Order: sequence, then C-alpha cells, then structure tokens
Amino acid sequence: MSDFDAIAHAYIDLWNETDASARQERIEQLFAPDGRYTDPLADVTGHSQIDAMISAVQQQFPGMIFTLAGPVDAHHSQARFGWKLGPAGEDSLIDGFDVLERNDDGRLTLVLGFLDKVPSA
Repeated sequence: MSDFDAIAHAYIDLWNETDASARQERIEQLFAPDGRYTDPLADVTGHSQIDAMISAVQQQFPGMIFTLAGPVDAHHSQARFGWKLGPAGEDSLIDGFDVLERNDDGRLTLVLGFLDKVPSA
C-alpha cells in the first residue's frame, strides 16, 4: 500500500466519521491548517470550515457512506481516486472523484472534488 493509498483510505474514513470530536481530530491529522477543499458545491479553507462542510453533507445524506471506487492513482505530491456515496450494500446515489495534493509533511493542502453522477432534481 502506498502512502497515497493510506491517505485515500483515511480521507474516506474522515467523511464517514459522525462523531464530531473524532472527526475534528482526523481533520487535524489529515489536513494542513490552511488546507483547502473545493468542489462544485463548496469552497472551504481550514480545519473548522472543512469540518462544517463534512457535517453538512452527513446531515444532508443521513445513513449513507462513502466508499473508494477503484485504485488510487498517484505521482509526486498528488493523487486521484473515485468514490461513491450511498446506502451500505446498495447502488450509489452520487459518484465522483477527488484530486489530492499533499505537502512535505504528508498533510493535505488541496482537495479538488468532481461529481460524475448526481441525483436528478
């Protein structure tokens, strides 16, 4: 398992962490203090904003879980991987992929999120 495989698994685990204290601890371990997350629906910077965004997603999709979808592709200080969000053991509601960039300490400085499949309005 590469460093980025471990980071991707920790990142998915973070999105599934519903305990606020444990989630905050995971964010601090995984993201640099000025880490940024941006996708079509959000653009946040820093631990507290990342935590608030993840909490809001969990409230919007209660009981659903994120899973990795396929291998992690990485080089230099960046990686990309697919993910799925949906009820455990069922078809996903949302599919996407993220691109991660890490610093020399191994913490995330930037996450670029893309949505490939979303529910129709």
